[in-house]
Amino acid sequence: MRFIRDIHAEAATEKRPVLSVEFFPPKTPEGDRNLLDKTIPALTELPFEFCSVTYGAGGSTKEKTLMIVDSIQSKHQMPSMAHLTCVNATKDQITAFLEEARDKGIKNILALRGDPPGGTGGWKKAEGGFEYSYELVEHIKAFGGFSIGVAGFPEGHIACTEGKHTDWERLKSKVDAGADFIITQLFFDNADFFEFRDYLTGKLGVSVPICPGIITIMNGTQIQRFTSMCGANIPEKLGSKLTELGDDIEATVEFGIDYATKQCEELLKEGAEGLHFYSLNKHSSTTRVIRNLGF
Repeated sequence: MRFIRDIHAEAATEKRPVLSVEFFPPKTPEGDRNLLDKTIPALTELPFEFCSVTYGAGGSTKEKTLMIVDSIQSKHQMPSMAHLTCVNATKDQITAFLEEARDKGIKNILALRGDPPGGTGGWKKAEGGFEYSYELVEHIKAFGGFSIGVAGFPEGHIACTEGKHTDWERLKSKVDAGADFIITQLFFDNADFFEFRDYLTGKLGVSVPICPGIITIMNGTQIQRFTSMCGANIPEKLGSKLTELGDDIEATVEFGIDYATKQCEELLKEGAEGLHFYSLNKHSSTTRVIRNLGF
């Protein structure tokens, strides 16, 4: 399996964007079947060059995360990245995760500090663990054998009270610690991404690939919940449209596909090095956006 850093390097030479997609470990057997038997096979038919699989709160899905990544790589021959967080984990436990990942032939890790279990309350360092994600990056780098990705926040991390520029400077410390590429949190105003990218590359001298994270709206209520949890902003015009569509799910899905398509078109036109799709374990909307873009 390839390192994601090598995928990006090859794409840069060929002047093309890198497309990737993200899944999360389901909570039910039915969800497992839908993901493994329908969603993943459908999306691996598209020109995605790698995928990622999230890591449940407090490491609650770490075994399933590795199982899904292993399944994708063995059945579909697609490089896959396992998420890893600092939450509720000692250094020894993190090392054990890396050893298991290595044994399964996994070569890519997304290193995250992670959210508090349940997404509520203050963040607390595990005894014998890491306080900050740059420490996790350093640990993975020292362990060796992985391409390391980190998360970026175009509007600033919700927990960073000092402001977005401070958050972006901390992101640079993760790159300095050994991160090979950045994948951003979802956003809906491309101006936020361009400001973020230009600050990192222009002011801070960051040179690793910066890939925008895209979510296709399928449900207005759901997206309001997501954005409230991650601190992303819904622009006024977009919010008004979602209110107008209300409970009309079919119309919302169509609007979401159109909005994401236009968002991606502008990002690619302005030189985005890739597009990372948050699939929500569904394949239809993401497939249509990819087709709309001409891939």
